[in-house]
Amino acid sequence: MILGIDEVGRGAWAGPLVVGAVVLGTAEIVGLNDSKLLTAKKREILNDEILIKADGVGLGWVDAEELDKIGLSEALRVATRRAVEQIDSPYHEIIIDGTINFLDGTSKGQYVTTLKKADQLVPSVSAASIVAKVAHDKYMQEQDKNYPGYGFRRNVGYGTKLHIDGINNVGISKIHRMSFKPIKSGIVSTKQVGNNAEYLVLTYLKNTGHKLLQKNWRTKFCEVDIITEYNNVIYFTEVKYRKNSDRGSGLEMITNKKLKQMKLAVNIYMSNKSNAECILAVATVSGIPMKIDDWLEII
Repeated sequence: MILGIDEVGRGAWAGPLVVGAVVLGTAEIVGLNDSKLLTAKKREILNDEILIKADGVGLGWVDAEELDKIGLSEALRVATRRAVEQIDSPYHEIIIDGTINFLDGTSKGQYVTTLKKADQLVPSVSAASIVAKVAHDKYMQEQDKNYPGYGFRRNVGYGTKLHIDGINNVGISKIHRMSFKPIKSGIVSTKQVGNNAEYLVLTYLKNTGHKLLQKNWRTKFCEVDIITEYNNVIYFTEVKYRKNSDRGSGLEMITNKKLKQMKLAVNIYMSNKSNAECILAVATVSGIPMKIDDWLEII
């Protein structure tokens, strides 16, 4: 009897790492293969059959937060051990897809054979690949409801253009892997970071009843990030982003020069409008994922 092991989610930018472990025993299941070579519909059908017919099935999970703390290599070991611990049926050999023995250093390490493309060659490893893939993808598709805008229903956490666009528009979510280079180093430009912060503040203002009049309104002399109207008062909001929130209040980030520019912007914008009441404001945003620290009226 062979215990097959394979992982899913190693290269994703968000979400968990999942390791599947399967002992097929005497079960004969037609169509087993590397899960990546199967359609989603075929994976679902095979997954249901594996869960019914296999002697043992285990899934080991490491979420993004834990992965960031212990690193990817250790996460693979931890997830593998968690998956194997769920197997109660007997087996005489363990085959892991790839070249690394993630059970090395445990009592089961001596029984491991590593094999490239084992998920295409060994039925139990193919089965492990399938159950891990189905479990991982279902989880990430559910997260699309909790974290909209990244396309998790389609990319299940991997770095597609839709995912990148989501990060540029929304920022980083709680299930992103902060230790991964594309996230850690910042796949967004300074301009895009500013856009993310402005989007967050604009969402906050809309939720509090503000109506958007202009975003990134500018002349050759001055500009304003967000102009809104609330209770017949027009608000001119400057958005400031900082990585850390311990650098003083938002008001302290408005220099005298910037204040003069904001006042000039108000005068120009209001020159052909009614004498509505105007208020200057500043919003400070910090952190990854971004959060609003202050929204303060200046004058």
